[in-house]
Amino acid sequence: MGTAAEETRHPAGGGPAVRRGVPEGSGARVAALYWEAFGRKLGPALNPPETGRAFIAAHLHHDRGVVALSGGRVVGVAGYRLGGRALTGGGVKEVLSAYGPFRGLPRLALLALLERTPEAGELVMDGIAVDAAHRGKGIGSLLLREVAAVAAENGCHRVRLDVIDVNPRARALYERHGFTPHRTEQTPYLRRLMGFGAVTTMHRPVTAADATSGRKSP
Repeated sequence: MGTAAEETRHPAGGGPAVRRGVPEGSGARVAALYWEAFGRKLGPALNPPETGRAFIAAHLHHDRGVVALSGGRVVGVAGYRLGGRALTGGGVKEVLSAYGPFRGLPRLALLALLERTPEAGELVMDGIAVDAAHRGKGIGSLLLREVAAVAAENGCHRVRLDVIDVNPRARALYERHGFTPHRTEQTPYLRRLMGFGAVTTMHRPVTAADATSGRKSP
């Protein structure tokens, strides 16, 4: 059995299990799920796709993710930023090493547009990615509850995330879990480049119940 942060919990009624931390050997799988979900947004900075997926896999912070497992295989992942680190890593040096200085500098500028720094007492989510064959099975809800528990156990008072205007299903999921819109930033200059024209920041307060919700079977 792993540590508390890595222990895999299996729901009593069956279905996907939840685990904090990306299992060893699953980096490429998580990178593939992230690229499937966010490739349109990440592509201008990290294309071509095979290079982008390899870059994400090589620079994952495994302890900044929550995963859902089915048959031991990662079928869903939620990343978050806490304590100065997010699930997806790789800074200036790594980008320039992977893409070279000529191609790397403009990519760094694009990545900076996507950067979100937490405020004090805030956990910022990177997003949720679920395997297409496993959608509609409550995995997104499972991951959101676990991330809320992580926030509570780390003394955070709020979870924050951004959702783009072309992803209404994700926004509906977040609203069902207590997230409310805080502000919307119009980004028409990114529509042709990244496929979206507005980003809404959503907040969800962390409650005392969240500290135990991640430990309960869904």
